[in-house]
Amino acid sequence: MIRHLAFSVVCAAVLASASAQAADKVDFMIDWVPTGEEAYPYVGVQEGYFAQEGLEVTIKVGRGSVDTITKVATGVADFGSAAVGALMGAAAQGPVPVKAIYSIYSKQPDAIFTVKGSGITAIKDLNGRTVGTATFSSSNTIWPVFATMNGLDLSKIKLQKVEVNTLAPLLATGQIDATINWVTAAPNTEAILKKAGKEIVVLPWSEHGLDGYGLSVIAADKVIKERPDVVARFVRAFTKVTAFVVANPAGAAKDLKAMVPEADLESDTAEARTLGPLIKNEVSEKYGMGTYDPALLKKTWEWVAKAQNYPLDKLDPETVVNRTFSPRS
Repeated sequence: MIRHLAFSVVCAAVLASASAQAADKVDFMIDWVPTGEEAYPYVGVQEGYFAQEGLEVTIKVGRGSVDTITKVATGVADFGSAAVGALMGAAAQGPVPVKAIYSIYSKQPDAIFTVKGSGITAIKDLNGRTVGTATFSSSNTIWPVFATMNGLDLSKIKLQKVEVNTLAPLLATGQIDATINWVTAAPNTEAILKKAGKEIVVLPWSEHGLDGYGLSVIAADKVIKERPDVVARFVRAFTKVTAFVVANPAGAAKDLKAMVPEADLESDTAEARTLGPLIKNEVSEKYGMGTYDPALLKKTWEWVAKAQNYPLDKLDPETVVNRTFSPRS
């Protein structure tokens, strides 16, 4: 009996060891500092979704979509998160060995923030106003096209480029009338405005004509070609991750803090809560979570092309995506 028990313990230990050794190691690069809006890979690790697929994921930190795309293209990371529009812009300039494999945001996150009582209730009300924007915001590229489409006269708007962390204070003190942000920044801005006795008003660009896909999971062509099974398992795990983030933003923030102790649980929970409408909405309901509808993908490219003065035939948007691993092919 003792021998049988000992044998069973040894077998269990061997199997556990073999299972651990069998885990495929991959690197995932988030496109910005680890806060609530970047909680995805931390959820995957902490909730065991990656481990269930036999993956050991190391999380790296990028500095914007272009940086992440470059790092994935050069093999610094196997997977990453980046705006698919940024990938299109890069691909229009020359071959990029990277593909978008999973759509996280099926709506664009860009928005205008202002304060209640400012008289700004629609994009067209920005004529004659001072608008603040972060110097290196990706929204700046598309702003002129979006503004013109909404009937704005750019010569009548003072666009003030500042450091990203000064946007909310400038709005709170009335030094600017509105800011260009992602909706994910609303909780932090709201908290700062509240201290000044003001109330935030958010005008999402997606409700004022800006359609198309936003943040996506990207993968290196080399990984897709040489390790397709790993990519398939990663997408399966990530599908569970996005569902968890939508259903449990507080849990997502806790998972982030478990791996990033300096994270602020309260603010990251609020930030993670803003992700739901970007992930799960009428677009994802119609076409499926994580997928790319050809017509909407084309629309995404049209916005990029107009913003960067490219002819529409400069790029076939289909060349930047790979639907092989789509949750709904």
